Amino acid sequence: MRAVLNILNFVLGGFATTLAWLFATLVTIVLIFTLPLTRSCWEITRLSLFPFGNEAVHVDTLRPENKNNLRNSGGTLLNVFWFIFFGWWLCLAHISAGILQCVTIIGIPVGIANFKIAAIALWPVGRRVVSVEEAKFARENAIRARH
Repeated sequence: MRAVLNILNFVLGGFATTLAWLFATLVTIVLIFTLPLTRSCWEITRLSLFPFGNEAVHVDTLRPENKNNLRNSGGTLLNVFWFIFFGWWLCLAHISAGILQCVTIIGIPVGIANFKIAAIALWPVGRRVVSVEEAKFARENAIRARH
């Protein structure tokens, strides 16, 4: 089922949003001072291409033992920079694609996936794309570690 939904996503606009993310990734590589954003860009490019069966999870949830407040502060600064230069237009691209996809009944699941990615597009730094199963496992472990 995931494969069918990913193909449907690709056909109904996922190709365009993935190209936008690829463009943003290339810009972060070319503008050398934005290299710290490249990894996050590439991760969300993968999510944009294959939104079903994958999920973006913060690295602190995946590996709580490596949590570092200084690194989180740096990530917040990178996210602010990201939002100003890239995040808002990528978010709008996903919202536009989601609205267009939701016009048809068959496109509603794909549109909803684009709305989720739109929120991630605003603050992608510090997120990794993993399988849904791995994300669930990481969340359960994080909850157990807190108690």
